[in-house]
Amino acid sequence: MLAAVSTAAAQAPVVGEIDFYGLHKITPEHILSTLHLKAGDPLPPSKGDLEETLEKIPGVVMGRVEAVCCEGPQAALFIGIEERGAPHAVFRSQPAGEATLPQDLQDSYGQFVMAVQRAASRGETAEDLTAGHPVMADAEARAFSEGFISFAAGHLDQLRDVLRNSAEPDQRAIAAAVIGYAPNKKGTVDDLQYALQDPEESVRANAVRSLTAIAVLAARQPDLGIRISPTWFIEMLNSIVLSDRVESTKALLVLTDHGGEAVLRQIRERGLPALAEMARWKTPRYALPPFLLLGRVAGLAEAQIHRSWEKGDRETVIGKALGNPAGPARKK
Repeated sequence: MLAAVSTAAAQAPVVGEIDFYGLHKITPEHILSTLHLKAGDPLPPSKGDLEETLEKIPGVVMGRVEAVCCEGPQAALFIGIEERGAPHAVFRSQPAGEATLPQDLQDSYGQFVMAVQRAASRGETAEDLTAGHPVMADAEARAFSEGFISFAAGHLDQLRDVLRNSAEPDQRAIAAAVIGYAPNKKGTVDDLQYALQDPEESVRANAVRSLTAIAVLAARQPDLGIRISPTWFIEMLNSIVLSDRVESTKALLVLTDHGGEAVLRQIRERGLPALAEMARWKTPRYALPPFLLLGRVAGLAEAQIHRSWEKGDRETVIGKALGNPAGPARKK
């Protein structure tokens, strides 16, 4: 299904855990029987064929299948659907302008991504966000990101132009990453909020990561006056795209690290069903962040949330969040 999954596994990957999202009326059993799919099967060769089959189910507007590598030979499979009439994220239409970034910046960004991937393959994924942008532990990747700081400082208007007007998704994705390195973090928040509504998922993913780093800085230095709205992060919880849900949940965790009662109130109003669905996922590293967020929505202390997770008692926390629309004051 995905080249990265096929090459990463030492043997032909098989379907491991199967997780679902976007289900309201349609059941997992119906989806699996329609796809003729179960855990232990060989990983299907065509993502597109699976998504076309999903979209033939009555009531399904759109289908999405993602394979995530790997626990031994097993790949986790995420199956998402958008049902007719259900909450869903809406994004802007594709821009049609000709704004572009310099070729040397494009080349540097490509080399930066490869350096990050090489570091990840060695297990070196650490990054420091306290500066308001990612500072990589890996020296090679860090050297490229230092160049982004210099470019963003001197070419902020060009980055903004590309982010809003380039017809090329790759150009906008680079702009969403590099603009986060601009020295004036407060001045780039609106640009990145705009990018959260981009029609291309890679642009949105980079914008979320940039805003998450800025949110870390804002929490550490409140006198900077940086304000980041949670609205689009919450809307992205209902996206058909897995990365939208995963990355926006991480951002919301940062925004609620030190209380964030206004953010939690908005989550209660718009995000609880999607978070509950995600918190029940079988794949632990994907289920934990939404579970933590639901615990905060329920007003539970952090230690209590973690104890419940460690005991495998997810439903108690999920039930408290879903059954507590008024929202108690969060315990520190």
